[in-house]
Amino acid sequence: MVIKTYGGFLISQIKQLQGRVFERMLKESGIDAFNGAQGRILYVLWEKEKLTISEIGHLTSLAKTSLTSMLDRMEESGLVERRADQNNRRQIIISITDKARNYKEEYDRVSLEMNELFYKRFSEEEIEQFEEMLRRLIQNLEE
Repeated sequence: MVIKTYGGFLISQIKQLQGRVFERMLKESGIDAFNGAQGRILYVLWEKEKLTISEIGHLTSLAKTSLTSMLDRMEESGLVERRADQNNRRQIIISITDKARNYKEEYDRVSLEMNELFYKRFSEEEIEQFEEMLRRLIQNLEE
């Protein structure tokens, strides 16, 4: 007997809802220079300062094709800079600009607010169990 499951569908629905709510929260807080997906790119760059496109793709799970067009728009709006790697001219390094750094504090505040909404009515133990299960799902998909 096969059990009917809804995990993939529910995760997809959560992703869509979370994206819309987060976009609205960013706009309401005055952050309109980038969208949620671009915020994921900035988030990893706020942590690391400079990364290759491949590294950004790995850390954000964004496909290289979408990533390239997003980085184009982010570069045009002055949020990131592209430079050839000094050691390997074929490798492009993406770095964060001062303009993007100025958004970090407000973005962190909105992220914290989103996190509180996300885990409302969850105990700490439930949060830990839930996140461990999500890590296992990711591991299953990466194998």
